[in-house]
Amino acid sequence: MLKAGIVGLPNVGKSTLFNALTASYQAESANYPFCTIEPNVGIVKVPDSRLEKLRALVNPQQILPAAFEFVDIAGLVRGASKGEGLGNQFLSHIREVDAVVHVVRCFEDENITHVDGAVDPIRDVETIHIELAMADQGSITKRMERLAKQKRSGDKRAQLESDIFEKIMPFIDEVKAVDLSVLTDEELEILPQLQLLSVKPLLYAANVKEEELADPDKNKFVAALKAKAQEEGRPVVVISAQIEAELSALEPEEKASYLESLGVKDSGVNTLIRAAFDLLGLKTYFTAGEKEVRAWPFETGYTAPQCAGIIHTDFERGFIKAEVIGYDDYVTAGSEKTAKEKGLMRLEGKEYIMKDGDVVHFRFNV
Repeated sequence: MLKAGIVGLPNVGKSTLFNALTASYQAESANYPFCTIEPNVGIVKVPDSRLEKLRALVNPQQILPAAFEFVDIAGLVRGASKGEGLGNQFLSHIREVDAVVHVVRCFEDENITHVDGAVDPIRDVETIHIELAMADQGSITKRMERLAKQKRSGDKRAQLESDIFEKIMPFIDEVKAVDLSVLTDEELEILPQLQLLSVKPLLYAANVKEEELADPDKNKFVAALKAKAQEEGRPVVVISAQIEAELSALEPEEKASYLESLGVKDSGVNTLIRAAFDLLGLKTYFTAGEKEVRAWPFETGYTAPQCAGIIHTDFERGFIKAEVIGYDDYVTAGSEKTAKEKGLMRLEGKEYIMKDGDVVHFRFNV
């Protein structure tokens, strides 16, 4: 299961947000640095209105949304790459996640300590980017020394890794978002295996006060963060961690009423979960039957057999065909039976690249 890691400076609202995301209170949250030491891990369900429409058509015993993991990682401080604070732990934990949600404090409150004494989102963002870049510089320098010896013996993998490092080092040295278009398809394929911090997909979660949620563009901190994010080509989700923590404890009707009173259409948590899902490069296919309608997350580019393997390895091993109906076709037809009668069901083979929203039945034989 792919993981998104929540990072940021101490006291920016990471653990409060994590609690809201996972609708649990297993992450301690308090007004002092390094409250989180060991990373908390929670399973997050992906909100998807298509599930409810399929439920209405199929009438299953249950529906199961897609899910992925969120990890709440200890706050980072300046000097982390040299071991300051909990730097070494922070860096090792972030290496293990597949994408990063960087929580940035965009509100002033004299009752909540800021590790650097004052609120400045751009400084805060750059503090973390610098530490990640410095950690990468150190690991790449060591790795290049070993690769030099391996290249001399004709090791092709060593040459490939060396080429990657040479292409991305200028970005890391200048603490800029790495332009992945400089890499070949083969290099992009092995890049995740190198566990570099600076190249992980990243989005910003701008944490604002309750009263700023309806019109966050009036917030000067949010405006500055959005401008920086645009330069870097990274998304921003505006959220109030405290409000989301309160919403997570409410029943659906109460939640809807509360959101309406704030002048907001949807929970910021829902928006953030969907943004993190996209950031991880995930899409969704569905299985639909009397027992359950279920959403299955899969990585962009997966073939039908690979997606079958997500359900069970035997499905991939013995894959024969996939019976596929596009979600829109399924809803328009009103049922699987009608979709078949109208010729909307397709039989796809091993080479078929799965699409977001495919409703699938896998044929297999083991």
